[in-house]
Amino acid sequence: MRLTKYLLPFLLVLTFSILAGCTSSEQEKGKIASKAKTEEKMITVGWPLDVGPLNPHTYLPNQMTAQAMVYESLVEYNDDGTITPKLAESWDISEDKTAYTFHLRTDVKYSDGTAFNADNVIRNFDAVLANRDMHSWMGMVNHIVEVVKVDDSTIRLQLDEPYYPVLNELAFVRPFRFLGNNGFPEGDLTQDSIKAAIGTGPWVLTDYKKDEYALFSRNENYWGEKPLVDKIKVKIIPDSDSISLAFENEELDLIYGRGIISLDNYTYLKDSGKYQTATSEPLSTKALLFNTRSGPLAELNVRQAIQYAINKEQMVDSITHGTEKVANTLFWDAIPYTNIDLAPILYNPEKAQKLLDEAGWTLQKGEKIRSKNGQTLTLDLIYIATDAIQKPMAELMQGELAKIGVQLNIEGADVMVGLQKLMDDQVDINFWRTNGPPTDPHSFANESATPNASGVYEAKLGLPNAKEIDTKIHQLLVGTDEEERVQLYTDILSMFHDQALFYPISYETNNVIYQPYMKDFAPRASEYDIPYAQMNKEN
Repeated sequence: MRLTKYLLPFLLVLTFSILAGCTSSEQEKGKIASKAKTEEKMITVGWPLDVGPLNPHTYLPNQMTAQAMVYESLVEYNDDGTITPKLAESWDISEDKTAYTFHLRTDVKYSDGTAFNADNVIRNFDAVLANRDMHSWMGMVNHIVEVVKVDDSTIRLQLDEPYYPVLNELAFVRPFRFLGNNGFPEGDLTQDSIKAAIGTGPWVLTDYKKDEYALFSRNENYWGEKPLVDKIKVKIIPDSDSISLAFENEELDLIYGRGIISLDNYTYLKDSGKYQTATSEPLSTKALLFNTRSGPLAELNVRQAIQYAINKEQMVDSITHGTEKVANTLFWDAIPYTNIDLAPILYNPEKAQKLLDEAGWTLQKGEKIRSKNGQTLTLDLIYIATDAIQKPMAELMQGELAKIGVQLNIEGADVMVGLQKLMDDQVDINFWRTNGPPTDPHSFANESATPNASGVYEAKLGLPNAKEIDTKIHQLLVGTDEEERVQLYTDILSMFHDQALFYPISYETNNVIYQPYMKDFAPRASEYDIPYAQMNKEN
């Protein structure tokens, strides 16, 4: 009894000590877990449009920048114009240039852990090629005879005739990127929908609320170099001013791309000295595309007069604040085959008026708008409503053309609405842009000769040499002689220039502004490849 009397207090103290130790240990573990969670790095970026369903085989409303985060290509196009391995570690081309054999990487898995192999690659090719009309803008689609399995890690792509841009087109962000087997819908009808966004890329979509945000997490199964941060959050903010305000309030870590915010806001943020900025090399050309099938723009004099009437240098400088370079030709000199000596159409309003007078479009006494045979010189222009640069340019051009007696009606619309109206011959002028690397200039050539969603084929139908242009385009795409290809590009681009089908405005760049705690990174000269994997924050 006496032993129990003395042991009982000791045992009680020991028990409470053990319990306290366990509680302390659990609390410490909780703190560590909480700390690890709070140390998880996330970069938040603003974007004006919802990322879309992330279908690798279709176009809008899918955003290319988001597709590129999840899906990868067989080969990769680099900023210096070279093409290097990606999901294919190497390839062979037959002597007659009609067969491409790709040797696939064997260390690649999809984000759900399933295998990337020849069977899956062929399944993706078959799904895309089941809708050739949808992808006809990509010339390779019209030349593929079959894609066959050689073994588990090798496939062969067979063409009906040589087509030199095969590798460039395979490098593009869509449609030849690869969906995991568990992402395919019933019947493999990916043109309608997918079951899930399962790719081999460095990011996985882990949370999404339509028109509000998309959260991408690092793909822990990624075969390549893993991203430096854990998550990327894309906040959907349709209004460009609201994106700028969110950035100032530190709700966003960076703003990346062209036309995401107005250049006034970009300059204001840059000049504040509080933030870091960067600009990529030119990636595409902003231009006007004229509908030549009907109305006043069927006349060369009218198309040329519009170009002479606009003070392009002043417009580009005042609206883009030096972030874009004035374009007098359709392509930046660094684009292959396009460094051609073409005479620019420079600002000359007197010449613009003379051209219109010669064409019979005259100003009657007391009138402000020119007319001809009872028809007024009135034109309709559509700009992309969400583009922060196109609207002020449209307004400036409206004022410039009024000075020479041309009434320009302007309207903001969705990108596909404007192009569809042009293709349906319901509008005179559309803002238009080149694709940029890796598909220019051959994709431009193919789009010009084939009905597709770009509108160029339809817009050029009124040109007197439209058929001759189509013939030359076919020759250059299937030819194998390099000197002949150079000459054909020179001929084609010269004919478009002389016929004033396009009004080149500026060479576009990716403009980036980011918070001071972000580490420096180099923006790419790419429309869709944002280098999220190389971005990081200071600890």
